[in-house]
Amino acid sequence: MSFARPDRPLDLGGGNGGLPARRAVVRWAWRLFRREWRQQVIVLALLLLAVAGTTIGLAVAANTPSEASVFGTADHIVTINGTGPRLDADLAQLRGNYGTVEVIEHAKKVPVPGSANGVDLRAQDPAGPYGRSMLRLDEGRWPQGADEIAVTDGVRGRAGLHLGGAWTAAGRSWTVVGVVENPLNLAEPFALVAPGRLGAAADHVDALLKVSQSQYTSKPRPDGVSTRLRNQESDPATTLVLILATIGLVFVGLLSVAGFHVMAQRRLRALGMLGAIGAGHRHIRLVLLANGLVIGGTGALAGAVAGVAGWAVLSPVFEPLLGRRIDRFDLPWTPLLLAVVLAAVTAVLAAWWPARAAARVPVVAALSARPARPRPAHRFALAGVVLLAAGLTGLYLSQQSKGPYILGGVLLTALGLLLLAPLGVATIGVLARHAPLAPRLAMRDLARYRARSGAALAAIALAIGIAAVVALGSAVTVAKTAVPTGGTIPADQMIVWLSEYRMTGPVPVLTAAELEGLRKQADAIAAELHATALPLIGGVNPNGPLDRDSGGRPPAVLGIRRAAGLGEPGGVTYRDVDMVPIYAATPELLTHYGIDPASVGADADVLTPRANLDGYDIVPGGVPRWHPVLQHVALPDYQSLPNVLLTPHGMAQLALTEVPLGWLVDAPGKLTAAQIDRAQQLAAAAGLYVESRPTGADETRLAAWFTAGGIAVALGVLAMTVGLIRSETARDLRTLTAAGARRRTRRALTAATAGSLALTGAIIGTGCTYLAVLVWFHRELHWLAHPPLVNLAAILVGLPIVAYVGGWVLTGREARAIARQPLE
Repeated sequence: MSFARPDRPLDLGGGNGGLPARRAVVRWAWRLFRREWRQQVIVLALLLLAVAGTTIGLAVAANTPSEASVFGTADHIVTINGTGPRLDADLAQLRGNYGTVEVIEHAKKVPVPGSANGVDLRAQDPAGPYGRSMLRLDEGRWPQGADEIAVTDGVRGRAGLHLGGAWTAAGRSWTVVGVVENPLNLAEPFALVAPGRLGAAADHVDALLKVSQSQYTSKPRPDGVSTRLRNQESDPATTLVLILATIGLVFVGLLSVAGFHVMAQRRLRALGMLGAIGAGHRHIRLVLLANGLVIGGTGALAGAVAGVAGWAVLSPVFEPLLGRRIDRFDLPWTPLLLAVVLAAVTAVLAAWWPARAAARVPVVAALSARPARPRPAHRFALAGVVLLAAGLTGLYLSQQSKGPYILGGVLLTALGLLLLAPLGVATIGVLARHAPLAPRLAMRDLARYRARSGAALAAIALAIGIAAVVALGSAVTVAKTAVPTGGTIPADQMIVWLSEYRMTGPVPVLTAAELEGLRKQADAIAAELHATALPLIGGVNPNGPLDRDSGGRPPAVLGIRRAAGLGEPGGVTYRDVDMVPIYAATPELLTHYGIDPASVGADADVLTPRANLDGYDIVPGGVPRWHPVLQHVALPDYQSLPNVLLTPHGMAQLALTEVPLGWLVDAPGKLTAAQIDRAQQLAAAAGLYVESRPTGADETRLAAWFTAGGIAVALGVLAMTVGLIRSETARDLRTLTAAGARRRTRRALTAATAGSLALTGAIIGTGCTYLAVLVWFHRELHWLAHPPLVNLAAILVGLPIVAYVGGWVLTGREARAIARQPLE
């Protein structure tokens, strides 16, 4: 007698799976990754490139010029004027209150041929507790004796010095024993002597402290000192890189969604078999999620390694560009780890939606490997419209200055773009009925595989949107520069400044011979433009510091600023944006603007077209509640040109001394970019600085490069997407070939797929960009009256044509999949 016993059912670890089932599914996903890594190489490569680029970007951001070149590792710089017992007492008070203090002595700037600002002569300990990072010995040795000095390479070249030679500075003769530099600011010219060797040449002292702001303010400070506080805010460059990396990972994620959809379709039968033996929806989702985690982790780690290796190779190239020495392996490891985690999370999130869709496919449908019926596009479109509206609202509320609103608006707009993409793909399917046979099949395939097509379309639209934003923003900038009024200076004039700080910082103290030499250089620059150089004179307080570096020192040249509020007790704070420069009313300047010097009233203090100067105080100099006698004259309304002139009577009232600031060059016509570049080269060679109105040429070139880059990225996305889509329609292509379809039909299929995606992506990307730009410039809509037609034509017309032609040219060869049926 015999009987049949049913097989024991497969146990996946309990009714809902359990740890053994999850472990088995993860092992299977890992084996699939090892076997099919070639099919996933696109996603791996994109993640690798994104993380490698982020790594190099973070390294560049961490090595940009910073306050460490002035502070070292300190938090405060306390500047003490004078020498002698009073200085010793002040330093003793600082040490008693705050502990360790590093002292850096400074002499008055030493004039050097070819430099308008002179050279800082300082006494500093190379092994100081806070400032050691600001000194590096390149040649020779550190100065030690009373007459030994080390100079930077730039000073050595300008002054014609050499090791062992003599140099006269600060009334003494020094022997050059070394070549030094500030590794955090290679452009800084200075000379170094041993601590305490300046003697009577010392002019002021910088005391470096490492204390918190609360500790510093809780203790009494010496009288008459000025303090500079280090900026404690987070590095904006690193934050910007992470924001750009996030946008880049969103772009990579969109492409990854398309790739994971293709992989899910390829594995649909295997996933159906897994469901047939008892796996639940969670296990099927886990297959693709685990695969996404493996791909994301592998790509992110490989990208980090490639980025670190690339930075080690490229860092010598960046040193002269960044103006500082670079430690190749001193990287911002915490932001880098965050970028790696974001890349891995991006891959997992990109795999989630295809995993969710695959888990919902019935087992029988999965075993037949038929694609799931696409969900109605209007559901995604509604959510996309809501997110797009929220993003535009954030951009509107940002007022072009509020960072959180800007970041939120950009991200929500990008997400809205993603959810609007399926509507664009559905529209392609609707329009297919009006196309010829081959394009009709291609367009209906796009609608049939809407999930992967929508993600790819969103990536194309995002790339085009970035290019369009730059193009439109550059067009606004060019339109602003074309306006003949407003801004800092007119288009046919330039100012040759003696100081890099222009009117907002210290000016150099020059001898008559040095000033005459620089005047000849300014005349040479003016002669190149067929113009003359008109001297600009400012007023300074003769009892105040004329010659200091910019670190924490008040500007030597007087200006007027509108009080913004109360600062420390008994003080007033001012906003630099409201600063108005004060020039001396010289006869040459009055004649240039058509003002008869004899018409100036004897009791007038200020010549200006302004109705009044209420609310403005003279700074520096402590002249609040200033009520001068005004005489109204016609003067240009530009920020850098004379708009407030101080008469000789006003100079005498304030006890000011005239000091040269630069020269005004009035050209006979609008300055071209080539003329400005030539003037800047001549000025840089003489140690002068040029200010001119932007021509818009740089912005136009930037827009052209970004447009070309956006089109190139979109074409790359199309190449990957079309390859994925056409590879999944191999069975249909075999049927067409068997029915007599020729190479022209295969070419038309690929070309129509690429052209349809390119045109739809260009329309969606440009349309959303225009909405965002309209909201951004909602108060200045008139600047958008001159759109960049060439750039927009390249996007809306050139991209679809190039995509169609490229798809036609690069396909047509009979694929192996047509002639050979792949085994499952």
